[in-house]
Amino acid sequence: MSNSEQDERTVIRSGRDFEQEYRLDASEAGEFLIKLGEQLRDGDELTIVTDEWELPFAFGEPVELEIDFEGVGEPELEIELELPGRTDETAPDVE
Repeated sequence: MSNSEQDERTVIRSGRDFEQEYRLDASEAGEFLIKLGEQLRDGDELTIVTDEWELPFAFGEPVELEIDFEGVGEPELEIELELPGRTDETAPDVE
């Protein structure tokens, strides 16, 4: 990807709310989750990117994972991952 393509993207930063929903086939969603999982496993920052926007996020601990299965009527499984933002603040000194 060229620098000009990166420069044309909107960067989603702190102080802004952003939400985007996608309807994907299972294999495409699986590929996204694999790449997301690799970033979670390998570091403390992740970046989600499309042609139009880029969302860099430095995450902290603990990561919250929620599994919700509704088996009545049309069965539905919901998996939610909540990542807290990482703070760069340090505790004050005690003298």
